[in-house]
Amino acid sequence: MPEYIPPALDWVREQVELYEGSGGTEGTTLRETGLPCIIVTHIGGKTGGIRKIPLMRVKVDNSYVLVGSYGGREKNPVWVYNLRANPDVDIRDRTEVTKMRVREVADGAERDRLWAASAEAFPSYNDYQAKTDRKIPVFLAEPV
Repeated sequence: MPEYIPPALDWVREQVELYEGSGGTEGTTLRETGLPCIIVTHIGGKTGGIRKIPLMRVKVDNSYVLVGSYGGREKNPVWVYNLRANPDVDIRDRTEVTKMRVREVADGAERDRLWAASAEAFPSYNDYQAKTDRKIPVFLAEPV
């Protein structure tokens, strides 16, 4: 069984601990935004360890859109590389945990639709894209 490696950033670790520790009844909104979030449990691409990250809750049908915005920084968040290497994840949406598989949606009408849904849920995504030259990665997590 892989070992759990807690997030390095204090606020991220605290968010995950509150959300997971309460069974999904607390910590369900991202601190600075007050908007709903989910916890994505995945496997580290280099470490092989269990990783957990809170992301904005963008639900489209029975799937979730995962946006690698990293606040518009010039590099991708590490979890993007983890998902590319290991696409099987668990998504906690409040009290429900669902096994899902992610796929990156790089271009085309599907990405445009998913980006629009994401920006509607969290308008700052448009600001983040404007701040960076990289194309922000978009993943779709679908039930297995």
